Amino acid sequence: MAVIEQVPNVVFKTRVRDESIGGANPFRWQDRTTQDIFGGKRVVVFSLPGAFTPTCSTSHLPRYEELYDQFKALGIDEVICVSVNDAFVMFQWGKQQGADKVFLLPDGNGEFTRKMGMLVDKSNLGFGLRSWRYSMIVNDCKIEKIFIEPGYEDNCPTDPFEVSDADTMLNYLKAM
Repeated sequence: MAVIEQVPNVVFKTRVRDESIGGANPFRWQDRTTQDIFGGKRVVVFSLPGAFTPTCSTSHLPRYEELYDQFKALGIDEVICVSVNDAFVMFQWGKQQGADKVFLLPDGNGEFTRKMGMLVDKSNLGFGLRSWRYSMIVNDCKIEKIFIEPGYEDNCPTDPFEVSDADTMLNYLKAM
């Protein structure tokens, strides 16, 4: 697992609402670059194994959503959740979760996650390649602080969730 100083340059395949399309799925594809998402901003990013999975849905995303305003009050421009899922899955998960503050960023091909050094094999769970849990503060594309869950390995028999949580990140920011 490599520790890098800057978020990798990738193109994210996202969807944006476009009322001119009509129907039940009024969205169009929009490519967004690393610079579009992280450039000139100070953001909190957290990454998790997958939408709709137990810890991600009951704890990880909901707590960041709950503490969103506190992050904003501490000078954070945006809170971003990255997962190796496609844009459609991320949209439906966000809708099901009622997540309207945290930006759900799809890393469908796992390119960002791989270049971060956080792509792990979770075939033991039937997930294939997914992200290891971590969180970080990114300031204008530079990684200011990163919290990586212990036990990083392929087919990890457990799902550590000790340091990438919203409260750890909030406490770190408050201490700054």
